[in-house]
Amino acid sequence: MNKGKITVVGIGPGNRDDITPAALSAIRQSDVIIGYNYYFQFIQDIIHPDTQCIDTGMKREKIRAEEAYKYASEGKTVTVISSGDAGIYGMAPLIYEMRTMKEAPQVAIAVVPGSRAFQKAAA
Repeated sequence: MNKGKITVVGIGPGNRDDITPAALSAIRQSDVIIGYNYYFQFIQDIIHPDTQCIDTGMKREKIRAEEAYKYASEGKTVTVISSGDAGIYGMAPLIYEMRTMKEAPQVAIAVVPGSRAFQKAAA
């Protein structure tokens, strides 16, 4: 069985032009994309038609992480999207924390940084 992978991706501060090439690549390679429903509007045009999208409301971070592990455990390539940078404001810490709780070392984890709003404001 293929080993699953979770990539946590920061999609930047809310402008399509601010999404990094690495983030776009991860999104395009996904079998499943999980995120807060508002964020999907920024990536809709690059999501492959066969990609399963799971969107949730605000304050559902734990549920998003659990869903990511569920699909990755099935061998899927899962991308969890966050605004800004996924490590600072987003889902990356929770995904890593949950990995130890779920004892799921077979699931690879990667984090793709995103631009932060303060960087855009500073520019």
